[in-house]
Amino acid sequence: MRKRVLMNGNDAIGEGAIRAGCEAYFGYPITPQNELTSYMANHMQAHGRVFIQAESEVAAVNMVFGAAVTGRRAMTSSSSPGISLKQEGLSYLAAAELPSVIVNVQRGGPGLGNIAPSQSDYFQATKGGGHGDYHLIVLAPYTVQEMHDFTIDAFALADRYRNPVMLLTDGRLGQMMEPLTLYAGRPQKIPAKPWALTGAKGRKPNHIRSLLLEDGALEQRNLHLQAKYKTILNELVGYDEYLTSDATVLVVAYGSSARIARGAIDQARAKGVKAGLLRPITLWPFPRARIRQLAGKVRGILVVEMSAGQMIEDVQLSAGDRVPLAFEGRMGGGIPEESAVVRAIQRLAKPPQRSARK
Repeated sequence: MRKRVLMNGNDAIGEGAIRAGCEAYFGYPITPQNELTSYMANHMQAHGRVFIQAESEVAAVNMVFGAAVTGRRAMTSSSSPGISLKQEGLSYLAAAELPSVIVNVQRGGPGLGNIAPSQSDYFQATKGGGHGDYHLIVLAPYTVQEMHDFTIDAFALADRYRNPVMLLTDGRLGQMMEPLTLYAGRPQKIPAKPWALTGAKGRKPNHIRSLLLEDGALEQRNLHLQAKYKTILNELVGYDEYLTSDATVLVVAYGSSARIARGAIDQARAKGVKAGLLRPITLWPFPRARIRQLAGKVRGILVVEMSAGQMIEDVQLSAGDRVPLAFEGRMGGGIPEESAVVRAIQRLAKPPQRSARK
C-alpha cells in the first residue's frame, strides 16, 4: 500500500535516496539543506548503511568517489557555496565515470550570500562548474513529490549512464512542506558493475582513475565521454507543459519559479491573455528542440528565474531570433511576484507596433 505523508522537501529527498538504495551518504552542514543531512543521520544506520559527517565539503565529495569506485550507490548534498567547494571532486567523478548523486539546495549568492532561495547556480550545474569538458545530468524538481521521485530517478540514471547526476533545487522547495506519496515499489535492482574495484580474485585488476599521462590517452577518454554525452542528449530530455497548445506567450521556468509562473499564467488567462508554460525537467540535457518548436507558434517567450537571467541563454539558443525574448526575475534570495510575471506576459502579448506611413 502506498503511504501518503506530509514532508518538507529536504526530508523527501532523503527518504527517496533511502528507498532508491543509497548505501552511503557523506555531507557537511550548511543552510538551507541541513534537514537532509539530519534525515540521513537519523535513518541511514537503521538500514545498515553508511552516514558520515565529513570534516569539509571537499572531504565529503571525495568520500563519494571512494564509495562509488566500489560500485556502491553514494550521495552528497550541500547548498551553493558548499557545492562550489565540491567542484574539483565533481570533475573527478565525471572523468572516472562514477555513478553518484549530488544535491544542491540553492541559496542566495555570490559569496556566502544569504540563506534565502535562489537559482543562481544554473551555469555552474549545467555548464560543468569544475575543470575540463564534462557534463552532469541535472534534474530540476518543482514539488516536494518530485523532490522524492527525482531522487529515486537520479540513482537509476547515474547507474544507467555511469555519470554523476545533480538534483538542482532551492531553499524554498527544500524547506516547504507538502503531502506526497512515498515510493512503495520494489527496491531498485542495482545493475552489475564489472568495472568496480571489488578485489581482483579470479580476474584482472580494474583501474579507475582520471590522471591519464600516456600519450593520447586523455584525448581518447574525452572522445569517449563526448560520445556518451551525445547519447544522453538523444535519450534523456525531459520537460512538462501547461496550456501550451493555444498559447500566444510561452513562459519558460523551472523549480520554484515554475510554480510562480503557473499561477501567473492562470491570472493572465483570466485577463484574456493566452499564456502557457514549458518547465524543463532536465536542465542538462536542455529541451532545446521543443522550445524551438513552440517558438514558431507564439508571439514572445518569457523566462522567469531567481537569478540575473542564466537560463535565458539556453532559451535564446533554442528559440533563435524567431520571437522576442524577455526576462522576469529577482536576485540575492528575492522571489519573483506573480503580479510582476503577469505584467511581463501582458507586455509580450501586445501586437508589435507598426510604423505609420509617411
